[in-house]
Amino acid sequence: MSGHGEAIAMVARSGAALRGVAEVPGDKSISHRALILGALSVGETRVSGLLEGQDVLDTARAMRAFGAEVVRQGPGAWSVRGVGVGGFAEPADVIDCGNSGTGVRLIMGCMATSPITATFTGDASLRKRPMGRVTAPLALFGAEAHGRRGGRLPMTLVGAADPVPVRYTTPVPSAQVKSAVLLAGLNAPGETVVIEREPTRDHTERMLRGFGAQLEIEDLPEGRLIRLRGQPELRAQSVAVPRDPSSAAFPVCAALIVPKSDILVPGVSQNPTRNGLFTTLVEMGADISFETPREEGGEPVADLRVRFSNLRGIEVPPGRAASMIDEYPVLAVVAACAEGRTVMRGVRELRVKESDRIDAMARGLEACGVRVEEDEDTLIVHGLGAGGVPGGATCATHIDHRIAMSFLVLGLASKLPIRVDDGSPIATSFPAFEALMAGLGADIARVQR
Repeated sequence: MSGHGEAIAMVARSGAALRGVAEVPGDKSISHRALILGALSVGETRVSGLLEGQDVLDTARAMRAFGAEVVRQGPGAWSVRGVGVGGFAEPADVIDCGNSGTGVRLIMGCMATSPITATFTGDASLRKRPMGRVTAPLALFGAEAHGRRGGRLPMTLVGAADPVPVRYTTPVPSAQVKSAVLLAGLNAPGETVVIEREPTRDHTERMLRGFGAQLEIEDLPEGRLIRLRGQPELRAQSVAVPRDPSSAAFPVCAALIVPKSDILVPGVSQNPTRNGLFTTLVEMGADISFETPREEGGEPVADLRVRFSNLRGIEVPPGRAASMIDEYPVLAVVAACAEGRTVMRGVRELRVKESDRIDAMARGLEACGVRVEEDEDTLIVHGLGAGGVPGGATCATHIDHRIAMSFLVLGLASKLPIRVDDGSPIATSFPAFEALMAGLGADIARVQR
């Protein structure tokens, strides 16, 4: 599937129980960072388990444009021969980041303190997303951004010729903003400091340390303080990418709501800044066991055994939002199949993702017969219990891979089939989704024109 081509309507129907092993792809966040830090290092970085979704492929193409040698050596196996911190060349053409907000924001960060200019664009969805939250702190280093009204792509970023270190407090919980500032700080002299009031996913910090950066973390009353010493020589590494918890969310949630299901999802990241969904599901009564815990590629992982469960609605603590922000759409699906009301607060960040995910899920669930309440920062789903969702609707995906997969998962447990208007964006993060779900016994098909 292509997230940039013709729309692909898809439909999901209830049927057999889901059984088997779900080998979900590599973590998207870590895949982006492995390519970027490999490009900023000296020597050859080897990456195994890389997610080969369109988002990550766009980042690989961007690293080539900035002068790194990026080569695919086999399925999930890539090598990156880097140019070192401050070694980026000026790209000859526009950098197209496709659908990836993570890719464009991190790449802006790592070029913002080099004396080069680059123009960035993306697909229709990415061009609607705000970049000001990143370009504002990058301006403190001395970079200049020139984009469309509202700080939107296409945008030209002029890197700082004489960057200065920055002390920055993130105004909203955002791993993308934090990471962009830290990556910019690599080529600034002295010490760059980031303070985040609420901890967000820490893959960038873990990987920076792994590549040899001097980075210190301290928990203070005002938040989590991260100090980075600028202008290091990063050393090439071997990076084993763990499996993506955001992708694992879809087969995991499908197994919980399809009767008699029993699946194994091996090697899923259990990074504490990413596992909020699994904590929430267990609180709802999910039968999930975390088997063979271990460490891979500097990240904690475990094998997840997941069985169908009779679930109950809960209040999800707003402080958990940062650790599961990408999983709220599929959690809303699970909530629709639970008994009682599930309340999700502190989720305003969902309104500026690939789509307004609060609105997209609310409208789609209502079309499928589920009562929903929402405000700017809240989504409340009134569950109908196992097998209680009527379904029978066509849901708009708004060029958003997670909306598409979420409603297809719901279709596996609803009374009537559920159709999505466009499944093509799924390729941006989970190109094997159709085949993997079919292997478990799911009835998901493309609608023939």
